[in-house]
Amino acid sequence: MDQANTPSVITLVTGVVALLIVFVGGTPWRFARNVVTLVHEAGHALAAVLVGRRVQSIRLHSDTSGVTVSRGRPEGPGMAFTAMAGYVAPSVLGLLFATLVGADLVTAVLVLVALLLLGVLIMVRNAHGVFTVVASAVVLGLVALVAPTVVQAPFVYLLTWFLLFGGVRPIVELQVKRRLGQARDSDADQLGRLTGVPAVLWVLVFGVLTLSCVVSGGLWLLQPLAD
Repeated sequence: MDQANTPSVITLVTGVVALLIVFVGGTPWRFARNVVTLVHEAGHALAAVLVGRRVQSIRLHSDTSGVTVSRGRPEGPGMAFTAMAGYVAPSVLGLLFATLVGADLVTAVLVLVALLLLGVLIMVRNAHGVFTVVASAVVLGLVALVAPTVVQAPFVYLLTWFLLFGGVRPIVELQVKRRLGQARDSDADQLGRLTGVPAVLWVLVFGVLTLSCVVSGGLWLLQPLAD
């Protein structure tokens, strides 16, 4: 696919659709949020591996929550990095995909998604988690192996926009739950205990990093429209 010749309508329409899914909510968001949770937990797992921890399991639940268990030092920078990685993972991955799309590497996005799903499938330890990963893999396989190129491009754009926007709403929801006393063991609260920095500041860090990815990724995706 020649990215420079991609119709601007694809970029704009997929962006609007992703924005509506995330911020209007309802059934489409509850369904699509499983993808955000999958990437969130994959972010924890990848960060754990990078700092030398051993990932024991990933669980994805039907209420769109998830948990990643890793073994290693229960404190220190490695544990803090592992705890921090989850909430920023969707938008960081969206930014990576946006740069690949901007470089006309749509196929590379599909390959990375396949590797992500394979990595999570190896570590997932509950039935709903297996179902979520396998269902995602089926969709990916249909798009990558069966669908024509004219379908692949909108799919990759939609996925990229969704990851960029989809990382924002869970952070807002996190802070709302924290204020209601319903998320006492959240990633932000764990980071607060690990670092001594108030949890609300970690929520702010999540928000700043995520919004930075949204802006940067959006510029990559929209750049051809300005040329």
